[in-house]
Amino acid sequence: MIGDLFSKLQEARQKIEESKIKLNDIIVESSNSDGSIIIKANANKVITSIVISEDFLKSGSKKIIQEQLLTALNNALDEAAQKGEAEMKEITKDMLPNFPGLV
Repeated sequence: MIGDLFSKLQEARQKIEESKIKLNDIIVESSNSDGSIIIKANANKVITSIVISEDFLKSGSKKIIQEQLLTALNNALDEAAQKGEAEMKEITKDMLPNFPGLV
C-alpha cells in the first residue's frame, strides 16, 4: 500500500517535471492596442521576446511607452499563466485525484 503510493508520487513528480519542460514550448503572444509592442512569453511565465516598433519609439513619450509596455507585459504573463495552469491540470488530472491543490 505505502509502496504503491510512493510509486505513484514518484511518477507524478516525474510527469510534473516533464510538463514544466514542455511548458517552455508553449508560447503566447500579446500586444498593445495598435500592435506597436509585441511580447512573447512561454507557459512557464518567462518573457521570450519583446518587439517595439521604431515608429512607436519615435512618436511616443517615455511615459506612454512605459505604460503600453507594462500593459503588454502583464497581459502576456497573465495569458502564459492561464495556458500553463490549463496544461498542468490536464496532465495531472488522472494522476492524483485525491490531492487537492497539487497544481
